[in-house]
Amino acid sequence: MPRLHVPVTPTRPGDTPDFSYVALSAAGAIKRPRYDARALDLDFLATGLVRVLDDDHRAKGPWDPKLDAETLRSGLRNMLLTRLYDERLQRTQRAGTIPFYMRSYGEEAVAVAQCMALQPGDMLFPSYRQQGFYMVRGRPLVELMCQLLSNTRDMCKGRQLPVMYHWKEGNIFSISGNLTTQFPQAVGWAMAAAIKEEPNIAASWVGEGSSAEADFHHALLFASVYQAPVILNVVNNQWAISTFQGYAGGEQRSFAARGPGYGIAAVRVDGNDFLAVHAVTSWAAQRARAGAGPTLIELVTYRAAAHSTSDDPTRYRPKNDYEHWPLGDPVERLKQHLIKLKEWSDAQHDALSKDLDGQVAAAWKEACRFGTMTEGPWLDAHLMFEDVYAELPAHLERQAEALQREQALNARLGLTSAKD
Repeated sequence: MPRLHVPVTPTRPGDTPDFSYVALSAAGAIKRPRYDARALDLDFLATGLVRVLDDDHRAKGPWDPKLDAETLRSGLRNMLLTRLYDERLQRTQRAGTIPFYMRSYGEEAVAVAQCMALQPGDMLFPSYRQQGFYMVRGRPLVELMCQLLSNTRDMCKGRQLPVMYHWKEGNIFSISGNLTTQFPQAVGWAMAAAIKEEPNIAASWVGEGSSAEADFHHALLFASVYQAPVILNVVNNQWAISTFQGYAGGEQRSFAARGPGYGIAAVRVDGNDFLAVHAVTSWAAQRARAGAGPTLIELVTYRAAAHSTSDDPTRYRPKNDYEHWPLGDPVERLKQHLIKLKEWSDAQHDALSKDLDGQVAAAWKEACRFGTMTEGPWLDAHLMFEDVYAELPAHLERQAEALQREQALNARLGLTSAKD
């Protein structure tokens, strides 16, 4: 008799964490094909797991990018800065100073290694856990913090949920709360770049839960048909907000395995291995720039913390599960690799952590000078009428005039707060 299958979550609160379902490959075991190989000859990359760092933190195999020590230290710094930034803003939200936050704890190598492997002119279409892009491309922390505070320096002018940053000059597209919209947008941007014969490519990121959205499949179809110069990344951190990855289809085959069905090269990579992530992204970027087509990358990682500050993961998974994650912690793994190379030490790491933490604290103090959620200065309320229409419609003109009259009256009455 036909029977409906309901995906099974491997462990629940109170259970012993069990990651036996994660298909692993030994470090260095997956061969590295030419970047211009035919997509139909690359199916093995979608089912194996590209790894470079072994359990002893040594680089092995053909995917070793052989990055110099300075680049590795830069990667470690950017990941550590991202983590410390996240930790402070998490505490700030818990203190009631900002309304919402989302950490990237455990996933720092995804944003940092991939961004470092791309070129500054490449257009990035992120999801909401890639704040490491801004660390790599050098956006001041103060500007990110002002967005969280919705203050007078808020890049989004108070119109976006906290953490939904953007940066036109840094080629980082705005984050959308509507999941997966960025995938087809990235493909369209890449197609336009190819039509204009520009050298830059696009890259986009979604979580594995979002891969169940129709936009995911629209993006893959267009990327395949037009061979768009784009990298499409699925960050498989095992959980949507409270739903295990099996509910998005990960129980049957890897998320990378969806690529070959569209005729797209696809790679499954250890998302907590900085070297492997950098190498696979560089390979995909070279492929796109050479006109060999798009690449779908599945980054196997783990969301170590809550989905957001409005989530409690202990309600749906074991409390100490991250301690048992078989692919370890990305910051610790790169740190230990550098120590093995005699290019780093625990003392240097502690000093760097202290220095970066001080920078984050100073940036927060500076950001608060431009206003907080409870203290001015305040955003100009008239900003709500800008940046939507080329010419303001008559009904909005009337509303803007009414607001101006009300503000003038409040000023005469001595009611000068921007909260009027």
